[in-house]
Amino acid sequence: MKKVKSFVIGVLVLFLALLMVKPMVWAGEEYKVTLEEWAKNKKFFDDPRPFLKELHPKKILPPDVYAKLTYDVEAMKNLWAKVVGFRAPEVVGKIAPEIKPGHYTYKDKEKYPGFKELMTPEYYKRFNPGAPPFAGNFSEIRIVPTRQYYYALPVAEATQKNEGSSKLDDNGILKQGTYVAGFPFPRPSGKLMANQLIYNYLYRYFNYESTCYALSHSEGFSKSLRRDRHTEGDNYSLRLQGRVTMEPYGWFDERAKKKGEDKSYLVTYTAPRDYVGNVVSWSIYLDPDKFNSLLFYVSALRRVRIMTATDLQQPGGTGDIIFADPEMYGQQLSTKIYPYKCEVISEREYLVPIVTDGSEYFSSEGAEMRNFQFERRPVYVVKMTQLDKNFVYSFRILYIDKETFLIHAIENYDQKGRLYRSAYTLYSFVDEMGMPISSILNLIDHLDMHSTLTLMFYTPAPWIGRKHTELQGLFAKGK
Repeated sequence: MKKVKSFVIGVLVLFLALLMVKPMVWAGEEYKVTLEEWAKNKKFFDDPRPFLKELHPKKILPPDVYAKLTYDVEAMKNLWAKVVGFRAPEVVGKIAPEIKPGHYTYKDKEKYPGFKELMTPEYYKRFNPGAPPFAGNFSEIRIVPTRQYYYALPVAEATQKNEGSSKLDDNGILKQGTYVAGFPFPRPSGKLMANQLIYNYLYRYFNYESTCYALSHSEGFSKSLRRDRHTEGDNYSLRLQGRVTMEPYGWFDERAKKKGEDKSYLVTYTAPRDYVGNVVSWSIYLDPDKFNSLLFYVSALRRVRIMTATDLQQPGGTGDIIFADPEMYGQQLSTKIYPYKCEVISEREYLVPIVTDGSEYFSSEGAEMRNFQFERRPVYVVKMTQLDKNFVYSFRILYIDKETFLIHAIENYDQKGRLYRSAYTLYSFVDEMGMPISSILNLIDHLDMHSTLTLMFYTPAPWIGRKHTELQGLFAKGK
């Protein structure tokens, strides 16, 4: 049973993460990079090689697939600016304007006190040399000019076409059947603006429209920064509704439409040794009053375990996250299942880290993040107050990018008002695809004094179907 418990605790850090190179050997229509090939091009520690250049989609995808998933960059920039009503470089630079693009170290915080206002409180604390108790500090950074980010042309076109179709009820819950495709609320406003932002994130387009093959490598750290968990694996992700860049468009099939399915995932573990052969199948539903389906194939028992609703609050990974938080935040807004009061408490710019070509890396000394670029981003700060006292968190603070609607950071507070767990996602961007990609994840448990660093790699995978993400895939990959 210890193996079973260890498996259950270890699942979500890999799932959050998921969400080399030479010509691929294809199996039928499948094309993907193996963990071994990835490791040849990027080691987890002390490796500044720009692996995203070598592992670019153009070098992995068949030419015809790559051509279908790429678009004119200027057309995407112009249309997305029209959709959201601005370009990020035009709306930043007002806070601490004396901090210009360039190279800075933690010692410059004394010279430039504006850093304290320009960074989130947690990022400001971590702008220091790597040291206990948490992994993920950074002693030096390079600030670059703010860039305009945008989405694939079909995403922008669908957002523009369907603007105004998505409707919220008086409680801020999305009326079923009103959302079609694209981002539901490209210009959030009014008293329910915070709810609109949450739905933009829930129905987001990233990681190649969430139809992708992914690899993940995570290292967990104790409060002394001793490495206490090593996890690797791969993941199939399948978007089932609102599809615009990969066929079939719209609903994936009639079953998805009938059951109101949003996404499905399959996670397979290749490390640590006692995890090998364990597989997770996850189905996400659109219905706010329906719990998601989570199935485990436990290789030690050669049985499938069905996770119950109460399991959602259990710690996953190394305890740094819970099962209710796939990809940083994953709960549908509901008036029945852990309802929230949502409010925008601030709209302002923050200095946040981004990933460029993969030359960013983790140091084996101090578990420090190095070679990272930071840029000013326009951000909504959303507070989600939990109305059910039985839930593990009393409230959450989300830092949501105003141009991409993606979450840069989330802070979760316990029922005593203490910062409990926080998560930070660093995105990279494929210019000609108009698609942001999760590249690095940092998780922190502030009460148990534990942290996790994760490196991720994604490949677009139009060939993924239900056989890859559901029971058939679960039994096929289970050992």
